[in-house]
Amino acid sequence: MAGLEPALRALADGGIIVYPTDTLLGLGVRAGDRSAVARLRALKDRPSGMPVSVVVSSTEEVEALADLSPMARRFVRTHLPGPYTVLVTPTPRGRARVAPEILGPAGRLGFRVPDHPLARELARRAGPITSTSANRHGEPPCATPAEARRAFGPAVAVYLSGGPRPSGRPSAIVDLTGDAPRPVRRG
Repeated sequence: MAGLEPALRALADGGIIVYPTDTLLGLGVRAGDRSAVARLRALKDRPSGMPVSVVVSSTEEVEALADLSPMARRFVRTHLPGPYTVLVTPTPRGRARVAPEILGPAGRLGFRVPDHPLARELARRAGPITSTSANRHGEPPCATPAEARRAFGPAVAVYLSGGPRPSGRPSAIVDLTGDAPRPVRRG
């Protein structure tokens, strides 16, 4: 996968990357790097207290990092990889893998396993990475790496493209912490 090595180096050095997912272009940093997460929030002008979801490479990773009920496990195994962000309660191990600022209300964590080989390979090799749309807060998401470059310039270390083009629709957010899947946002 062309460009993957520079992106992995940038992530390891605390840099921000733009990368494709199955839904939108994402802004990524290593999810456990607090200073990188702070720079990402500043770049997006994202208000504090707003959670940021993370990409992992497989459903097995979600299962290892989240406390899943049987219903939640079925949903994850049936719908991921795919255009969903699942809100779950992280295990202590899952909580330790991400910066506290990523967690949402009540300590929930949003996981994605995109149906995009490049995004999953980045997460497999770099560890969980953030998955937030490539845009400033309140603006429409950037549709192409060139558009993202115009928006963010040198504040982003690497602009990746490749593989299937994102659909242009955000992921559907589904809360799996209750008795049944509860849609929070439709994709």
